[in-house]
Amino acid sequence: MRPLDPRTLRSREAALTSARELLTEQGLAGLTHGAVAARSGISRATLYRLWPEPTDLVRAAVTLHITLAQSEPAGELRADLLTELTATHAMLHEPTTEQAMRVMIERAAVEPKFAELKQALYRSGTRAVRAILTAAVDRAELPAALDIDLAVDQLHGPLFFRRLVAHRTFDLDYVRAVIDDFLRAHPTREQGMS
Repeated sequence: MRPLDPRTLRSREAALTSARELLTEQGLAGLTHGAVAARSGISRATLYRLWPEPTDLVRAAVTLHITLAQSEPAGELRADLLTELTATHAMLHEPTTEQAMRVMIERAAVEPKFAELKQALYRSGTRAVRAILTAAVDRAELPAALDIDLAVDQLHGPLFFRRLVAHRTFDLDYVRAVIDDFLRAHPTREQGMS
């Protein structure tokens, strides 16, 4: 696959920046190809070529943000989890991504395209934590029988519940407490005997 033309890359970046701004300011209703074109200076034809549906724009903008927030694991379980969940904390308290998540949850219940979008963003958003947990199981830092899906829920669930359901803010001490509770609940056999 040949690399994208630099002009196309600049157009994508400008469009995604505008899409994220519009989503924050006006919610999903404001995120139209016309509005993105007006704000970014990118033609509608280019936008439709890159993202045929509004949900494609939302997916691209939020996925990019998630990808940029994720980091390369250092191989230290608690530190790696803290790095990733600190990024989750930031996204949940940032208007752009918080609004996008709320829109996704609301619309996914009634619109199949949004249900697909929510699933894609879930996979993207949990990929780094899944990799950290899998590597920790391989290093015997976590039990071999660890249910990775359940572990992801145990780590992310309290953060999403507190922010998106209870509408409460939380700090990094809360994030650390969630991680430490998870690690205490999942000792390896060697840790359990010490």
